[in-house]
Amino acid sequence: MYQSSNNRYEAMHYRRCGRSGLKLPAISLGLWHNFGGVDPMENSRAMVYRAFDLGITHFDLANNYGPPPGSAEETFGSILRSDLAHYRDELVISTKAGYYMWPGPYGEWGSRKYLISSLDQSLHRMGIDYVDIFYSHRPDPETPLEETMSALDHIVRSGKALYVGISSYSADRTRDASRILRSLGTPCLIHQPRYSMFDRWIEEGLLTVLREEGIGSIFFSPLAQGLLTDKYLNGIPADSRASKPHGFLKPEQVTQGKVSKAGRLQEIAKRRDQTLAQMALAWVLRHPEATSALIGASRLEHIEDAVATLRNLTFERDELELIEKTLSS
Repeated sequence: MYQSSNNRYEAMHYRRCGRSGLKLPAISLGLWHNFGGVDPMENSRAMVYRAFDLGITHFDLANNYGPPPGSAEETFGSILRSDLAHYRDELVISTKAGYYMWPGPYGEWGSRKYLISSLDQSLHRMGIDYVDIFYSHRPDPETPLEETMSALDHIVRSGKALYVGISSYSADRTRDASRILRSLGTPCLIHQPRYSMFDRWIEEGLLTVLREEGIGSIFFSPLAQGLLTDKYLNGIPADSRASKPHGFLKPEQVTQGKVSKAGRLQEIAKRRDQTLAQMALAWVLRHPEATSALIGASRLEHIEDAVATLRNLTFERDELELIEKTLSS
């Protein structure tokens, strides 16, 4: 029987999510990869336990995580039932809906029918009555934004989620979504955009909207799916995401230009007594609008390394300038 560490809250930093009362750990664990039906259950279980022992209270899922789609929720639900049920009130569990899940016109995007049906399926797979955060996983170009946001409001009022958020919405659409939700009485808690040293689109307006609207943020792919680690500096390892047929990182994305930049960034990280991955996490967390960085992991050491980032989250001006020069070269 799993017993959590008595010291689990000592090292983790917790940050208030926007203008809400909810705090999230500065490092959260995403189950996008390595928690599906194709992955060893014992490794998935060990990573969840280690994360919680290190103060990671937030576990992020989506209906389509796997593979196959839905299996990450089943994996997490099994872990939760077997040993973590006693700690449910110490956990923040999130899931999302937006991408393709079943055939026909109601199996993806942002309609009221799809979002509510998908959440019902997610709750069933995890064996829980509610999630802490439910997201609209992507903007729907055809469904009126009012319908998508009213569905999120309904989900909170029905008790199936405590908070709602959005993911990958543009700055303008985020502002519109926030105002609709506020008018309905269910504020937008959080936005989950992709953000890293190699992908900086949120700096062109979204961060400003989040600050003005009082919305928290949790950044996914802060390590650019491993490109901002030492993993690919000497080629593509056999056990890496880029080598897997079901992985989202493709071999052709591991470009010489990015590998070269990663090598130079690693030298900066060494002078900070950090790994490249730790510096990349600290870099995204430097923003006052940042609530949490969402990491993936395939081994316990990945989680331990990420949490160790918190020992040094500050940057000197010359360090930031050197990072900028490296990224722009």
